Order: sequence, then C-alpha cells, then structure tokens
Amino acid sequence: MSLIPCKGPISSGYPGDVNVTATYTLTSSTSMRLDMEAVPKNKPTPINLAQHTYWNLAGHNSEDVLEHSVQIWESNITPVDVNTVPIGEILPIKGTTFDFTTKKKIGCSIHEVPGLGYDHNYVLDCGEEKLGLKHAAKVKNPLSSRVLNLWTNAPGMQFYTRNYVNGVNSKGKAVYGKHSGPCLETQGFLNVINQPNFPSVVVQLGEKYRHTMLFEFSGEEKSDLQWSI
Repeated sequence: MSLIPCKGPISSGYPGDVNVTATYTLTSSTSMRLDMEAVPKNKPTPINLAQHTYWNLAGHNSEDVLEHSVQIWESNITPVDVNTVPIGEILPIKGTTFDFTTKKKIGCSIHEVPGLGYDHNYVLDCGEEKLGLKHAAKVKNPLSSRVLNLWTNAPGMQFYTRNYVNGVNSKGKAVYGKHSGPCLETQGFLNVINQPNFPSVVVQLGEKYRHTMLFEFSGEEKSDLQWSI
C-alpha cells in the first residue's frame, strides 16, 4: 500500500529550482518505507532532505523517553560548536558519552552532553545491510517492549532528543515536554556545504537525489503498536 506522495518545487534561495517527491509506503502491517527523490531543474543544487518524526514507543500521552534504549550503528560523530553546527571534523566516539555502539538508555549519560541533550550527527559506517539499506538505529521501550529498527541509504543520522521543546499540546489534551521523543534524522552531514572533507550533497544537472528510510516495528508483548508524532 502506498500513501499519496507529497510533490512540489523548492527554491528557498538555493542556486536552482528543485522538484521533490516524498512517497510513504506501508510495506507490511508493521513497517513503513519513505522514499524521497529530488531533481534540480536548472542548476547544480545542494539537496539534503530529512524526516523529522519524534518516536515515543511507550505510546500516546507518555512520559519522557530517557528509559528508552538506543543502539546506533556508527563509530564516529561530526563534533559541533556552541551553536551545534558541525566544525568539519570526524571523531571516534568509543567509550564517550556519545557511544551507542551497544544499546544504552538515552538517559544514562545525557546529563554529560553539553547543552540540554543529544543533537549530533552520527556517521553510519558499520551496520549490516538489507534491501540495499544500512542498519542505522534500534530503539526499544522497556515497559511496552516495542521496538523500532531504522534502515537507510544515507551517510549520517542526526540523533536528537527533543531538547528545546516543552509544554506542547497534542491530541487528546496530551502535553509533551522536553525529551518526550527521540528523533532519528538520516541525511547527509550537516554544514556540509562549508566543509569540503564531508561527502558532498550537491546534485548535478541530469542526476537524481535518492534518500530512503525503512521503519520496522516489532513487539515482544503487545502487537498494537502506537507512536507519537
């Protein structure tokens, strides 16, 4: 089953106009695929699209996600300045507070992260592959035993823990606060246009940008999966 694709031109001050298509496909009762494609119309143009859903596997109107466990298939991050802008370096994270190479609770060392929480690009370089996509991340809620596995063809993933959001009203009069859902934004590296050592995101005329994300849900105890957006 394919959901209606989102289409439209994008300019926003970039060098050229770009036609973009985002297609959501329900590949099974517990999996969803997102295919984003973009083609520059008249000039080579930087294209770096991301999907910005917050996932709370405890279900609607739940508390924060600090007890959720996360595993990310990476060995490096792109460190940032005080404004959370990547400075052009690629650093190993083994043994640091940013290390999610084995599953770890989000709240385990979030207090050690400068600022209010995680908001960093992880270099996806060590995950197994399936359907041409790399295993990017696995998230699990310990109480519901709901699990989200994310696969992608993007080189990086911004792991963000909803640090700057508080008191957001949602459906059913639910109110979501800080750390109420992690965001897993697979994409090209941020600030890439200013960092020549990062993989380029400039798409030339005659080329097509392709970015795929596959979300797979499972549960050990319950099958009525719910998530918060």
